[in-house]
Amino acid sequence: MRVGIGYDSHAFAPKSKKRKLVLGGVEIPHDRGLKGHSDADAVAHAVTDALLGAAGLGDIGRMFPNDDPRWKDANSIHLLNQAFLKVVEAGFQFVHVDVTIIAEQPKLAPHIDAMEANVAEAVLAGPAHVSIKAKTNEGMGWIGRGEGIAVLAVATLAKHGD
Repeated sequence: MRVGIGYDSHAFAPKSKKRKLVLGGVEIPHDRGLKGHSDADAVAHAVTDALLGAAGLGDIGRMFPNDDPRWKDANSIHLLNQAFLKVVEAGFQFVHVDVTIIAEQPKLAPHIDAMEANVAEAVLAGPAHVSIKAKTNEGMGWIGRGEGIAVLAVATLAKHGD
């Protein structure tokens, strides 16, 4: 078994930028989206890093550099799927991913099931293999002030033949 940890955080874009808030491939109603080169889906980014880390394949920034125009406004769930296929090519099988989203606003509970389904589909697994939960930062720090969102992910892989 191999375990990888992923982390991602993004600040909210100014309201004038009209960015959509996308987490786990779900467009979430909110007055601001997250700043980023791609769609800034911090859930997909953290899961991607966790998978790549568990497989020893680097990180999302090496695979999809943010200075490459090909990834401008890219759908991060599609990037997650592409990274996952590299993990499979390296001889690994997906077992589970556990994700924690840390955000003061908006309320994410109504969107968790859809996020789990999207992440599971990207890694060719059933939703029972993906756990996503949302927490606040109890008003502390930059997250507590509503400046952005952070996400932690832990992925478990099995090596084929072990």
